[in-house]
Amino acid sequence: MADDTTQLRLARAEDIPALEALIERSGLGLSAGFYTDAQAAALTAHVYGVDSQLIADGTYFVVERDGVALACGGWSKRATLYGADRAKRAADPLLDPATQAARIRAFFVDPAAPRQGLGTLLLRHCESAALAAGFRELEMAATLPGVPFYRQAGYETVERFEIEPGGVKTPLERMRKRLGQ
Repeated sequence: MADDTTQLRLARAEDIPALEALIERSGLGLSAGFYTDAQAAALTAHVYGVDSQLIADGTYFVVERDGVALACGGWSKRATLYGADRAKRAADPLLDPATQAARIRAFFVDPAAPRQGLGTLLLRHCESAALAAGFRELEMAATLPGVPFYRQAGYETVERFEIEPGGVKTPLERMRKRLGQ
């Protein structure tokens, strides 16, 4: 459970190596039963990772306990729906909060700390921040391990699609939630 020793803070550039290691552990460790080993490895190698634009924008966060990063995630006011720096291929323009949905991006929990409220803490913080920035809707490209978590938080699947990281077909779900209701 999140407690007095658990802190949510802004991610910083110097956190990137520790966050990349956390993301790899999470991507490989929490995919069992949702993805094959090949799919989990392909996502981890080609899609998962830090998007440094989120850190620069001040919209990416770390949840720590006793100084150890146990979860990370953020929201974005930019068009990119998913993917780390290495997966980005185009400009990442700002979204219009009056007509477009902000993004939930790159949520990962250490497989040694599941079901302790860390993801919920992050998600609530990101939803509040996006709402404060004028957005009325959030969307994401959810991986299958995240879909039950996001459904419980009020997100609905609006599209199922596949990507092919490293040539491995892998399903994702576009999910959306209206804020402030």
